[in-house]
Amino acid sequence: MMKLRTNNIKKLASEEYDVLVIGGGINGAVSAASLAARGAKVALIDKRDFAGFTSQQSSNLAWGGIKYMETYEFGLVRKLCMSRNKLMRSYPSTVKEVRFFTTIKKGFRYPPLFLFMGTLLYWFMGNGFTRLPRYLSAKKINEEEAIVNTEGCSGGFEYSDAYLYDNDARFVFNFIRSAMNYGCIAANYVNSLGATRSDDGWVTRVEDDITGEQFNIRSKVLINACGPFVDEHNETSGQKTGHRHIFSKGIHLIVDRLTPNQRVLTFFADDGRLFFVIPMGPKTCIGTTDTKVDDPVTTVTAEDRKFVLENINARLKLDKPLTEQDVVAERCGARPLVVEGEGGDETDWLQLSRKHAVDVNFKDQHISIYGGKLTDCLNVGDEISSIVEKLGIHYPYPDAVWYGEPGPQVKKEFMHQARLMGLDEMTDPSSSELLTQRLWRRYGAHAFDLLESIRANPEEAELLIENAEYLRCEITQAARREMVTKLEDFLRRRSKISLVVKREDIKAAPGLKEACRILFGDEADAKWNEYFDNA
Repeated sequence: MMKLRTNNIKKLASEEYDVLVIGGGINGAVSAASLAARGAKVALIDKRDFAGFTSQQSSNLAWGGIKYMETYEFGLVRKLCMSRNKLMRSYPSTVKEVRFFTTIKKGFRYPPLFLFMGTLLYWFMGNGFTRLPRYLSAKKINEEEAIVNTEGCSGGFEYSDAYLYDNDARFVFNFIRSAMNYGCIAANYVNSLGATRSDDGWVTRVEDDITGEQFNIRSKVLINACGPFVDEHNETSGQKTGHRHIFSKGIHLIVDRLTPNQRVLTFFADDGRLFFVIPMGPKTCIGTTDTKVDDPVTTVTAEDRKFVLENINARLKLDKPLTEQDVVAERCGARPLVVEGEGGDETDWLQLSRKHAVDVNFKDQHISIYGGKLTDCLNVGDEISSIVEKLGIHYPYPDAVWYGEPGPQVKKEFMHQARLMGLDEMTDPSSSELLTQRLWRRYGAHAFDLLESIRANPEEAELLIENAEYLRCEITQAARREMVTKLEDFLRRRSKISLVVKREDIKAAPGLKEACRILFGDEADAKWNEYFDNA
């Protein structure tokens, strides 16, 4: 069931590419999709799974950076608001407007009315694309969201940004899949051992993590999109740049759904930083922390859990306080923050924004992408394609549109076919939304293939894992099209099953064994053991 990856590995070793992208996070994914759609011959590798590091640990928010208004970075806020609007227009089923319901305690550094005026400016800077902000009295907060503890509250406000209905890693993978649709040769678990430049271009030595095989990939241009490991890979390829990364650790705890309302509850934590309660289907995601770390490889500590739990218990009126036993899953990632120069100004690192930076070595035809956030990803893709063209790569289709959902007529036809076959009536009672909308959002035009499978055999519309919101036919399609190499790839990144179902419940699910057989064939038992033995 892993023929796609096996065939791509052979092509990586035997062909020469216009561009090799190293790193399959959001920056690498949009770079590959943008370049491949324009007709460049593109390869992409990642030493883990696609979106297997920073890009799977976000808050699932696509926001315009309202917090940067406090540091007067109005240009950045304007740019991010426009990027958010672009994402919402391009992916209306995936990137949705959501209301942020913010509570301000008495004695906070700014009064609620002053902050509310800031949200009006924020709305204006976003061209009024979202619903108008509202000022909220403590009484109004209590009426509309009774779970919020309004004791000592001086008021609040409500404004809009956007969030990903599915998870961040799934969103990133869809760009990888789009790039492959345009001819990109991509493979996960392929580690770059270093690259050397000659008159004929770049030779990158890589190792297949699954088989241990080593081989070379040849390309004219090399793009370092290694996320937090950009500096590390530049050392192996002899590149000097004007930027570097420092890291901030953020964690989230996922618990059973705390409120039925589809809105983000926003507070200022004890340390003064923004703190969110974010809807995640049948669950709620709580966080985040902001802790400076020296290494991008991070873990959730007891202190992290204590901070999140204490803050949420103090800000919500719960029947009983949340404890570690209530935690379904955890997220932990290092945000790569960009600083200039070798020393860098780290005196106020908490004020550093998530803006990206691109360093280009025109002589060596080498690009390094630093920082960035999901909100700005479409701009990054276009920016990289523009730079690669200046490096001498000719595009057969320079004006190709490389992002966005299929057109309204395609969606209308899918919805029509789904209604005729009664697809929504097949939705499992445990699901958080109807099947028609969910399948369209995840697969776009490829959702027609799922309809065909269900028509041929209605059992294909059954859930294999309770509360997982994944059908049998979706798993079959994942095996064919989504390069699921390890069980974790499917449970954590192609889906969000491991984020919303406890590990012991996943292991006990009768359908997981069948899912493994669909995904891995004869290797099913080995992949099962690999996942559960690596707890």
